[in-house]
Amino acid sequence: MLSKSFLSSLCLVSAVLGAPADLRRRTSRASAPPGCLTVGSGGTYSTIGDAINALTSSTSSACIYVASGTYEEQLTIDFTGTLTIYGETSDTGTYKDNTVTITNTLSSPDAGSLDLSATVNVVSDGFKMYNINVVNGYGKGAQAVALVGNADQLGFYGCQFSGYQDTLYAKAGTQYYSNCMIEGAVDYIFGDASAWFGECDIVSNGAGAITASSREESTDTAWYAIDNSSIKAASGTSLDGEVYLGRPWRVLARVIYQSSDLGSLVNAKGWTTMADGATPLYYEYNNSCDGSSTSERKYESSISAGVTKKTVLGSDYGDWIDESY
Repeated sequence: MLSKSFLSSLCLVSAVLGAPADLRRRTSRASAPPGCLTVGSGGTYSTIGDAINALTSSTSSACIYVASGTYEEQLTIDFTGTLTIYGETSDTGTYKDNTVTITNTLSSPDAGSLDLSATVNVVSDGFKMYNINVVNGYGKGAQAVALVGNADQLGFYGCQFSGYQDTLYAKAGTQYYSNCMIEGAVDYIFGDASAWFGECDIVSNGAGAITASSREESTDTAWYAIDNSSIKAASGTSLDGEVYLGRPWRVLARVIYQSSDLGSLVNAKGWTTMADGATPLYYEYNNSCDGSSTSERKYESSISAGVTKKTVLGSDYGDWIDESY
């Protein structure tokens, strides 16, 4: 049996070995792509909401470029065309150098619903977002959503989503998250979307469960697939054994962690309960690091191979995800 210290060292080596491939694709974005509306310093609009409103009801493709800054806004993305929002950054291949933040501080009880508490609520099919931080700063005490994804073929690239309880409401449709960071404590990736999280940092800032899938029908094709990602505690936070990979918000939750680094924050049981009478489908495949041992896992099903993007996102996924990420 491999020691924890050896596994930790192996995880560090893996991270270093992965760096050159990331570096080759990194570029800066310091000005607007052709044809985009512009927001912020030197731009046409002072708020992102004003730029979205300026698009009116066009069904054409459109884009918005947001200059560096913090934007205290609540946005609903309901554009009838295909919209892309780009944030200014020195490094498009990662969330770590983002300079654009959209922030709001509102709980679900105060707002009246989960969706109404969201900093960004996406209801437009085909929406894409690059290098933007989305924050709900409410903190402990109540559900408070940073992002609602309630549409089909959504793509998020190099973005950060930060909150505490119910950070990312992957509510419905197909969704793709690449090189993103999702941070929270309680059920902070939840809903009934079929969502792929690739090369992401999943960061717990408190004890709780990471996922809360709301799949409840056997015919529902939804998955949460967390692939080639890092599951870890927030910097300066000690959570050894205090975090679960998921719990079922609805009775047929379905989640897989595959080819990912599971840190020591992961409880040995892995999964915990929520919905009465739940028979969830919880899978782990080819994971590593201190929290990856499955010898004491509860509620877990066996699987002989990882799932593919085709399984999670549909056979046409190559037509709408940005595969450069």
